[in-house]
Amino acid sequence: MMALFSKKYSGIISRQKIIGILKELFRKSIHLCSAFVPCFLWIAYKPTIACLFALVVFYSAAEILRLNGKEVFLISAVTEAAARKRDENKFVLGPVTLVLGIILSAILWEKLPAAIGIYALAFGDGLASLAGKLFGRIQIPFTEGKTVAGSLTCFSAIFISCYLACFFMFQGQTDITKVSLIIAGAGMLIEILPLKDFDNLFIPILLGGLAQYLLC
Repeated sequence: MMALFSKKYSGIISRQKIIGILKELFRKSIHLCSAFVPCFLWIAYKPTIACLFALVVFYSAAEILRLNGKEVFLISAVTEAAARKRDENKFVLGPVTLVLGIILSAILWEKLPAAIGIYALAFGDGLASLAGKLFGRIQIPFTEGKTVAGSLTCFSAIFISCYLACFFMFQGQTDITKVSLIIAGAGMLIEILPLKDFDNLFIPILLGGLAQYLLC
């Protein structure tokens, strides 16, 4: 009897873990899509900013309607599929902070620093929690569940994306390896902090500002 109960309980835990990983994969695929934004900003800056603002307004309206029992085609379904357990029956703030972080980074900083901040958000933050879910065994104390695997993934992703962005776009004499290491280290420290959805704001803005200071 106990063996059957244990087997059933183990199966429930496994299913919950798989569902959690699938949700995280879906959420982070949205994060990764933000890596296309710098291209649109270079091609058509003002229309892209306008579209991003419109997206925030439209999503916010859809969320308010969803919380009042009125589903909005596709948007509400995507939100529910991507929402974490802590977001149940609440306004899902993540997409708003994600887009606002991108907008503010694009407005505050020059093209390359803004792109570095956005790439850090897309790849660093985007892959960190997914790696933590899949491979995280050692948790970092006082970080509300952040893992060593996630933090190392964040550092590596930011370093590579920053280095490549500088390599292809930057014409100065600055040591881009050193710059990339500094930005990756700062990004990892920000990602470790238990900021919840607000890391979407801090990562692109702070790292974009740091990149502008180091490169300009």
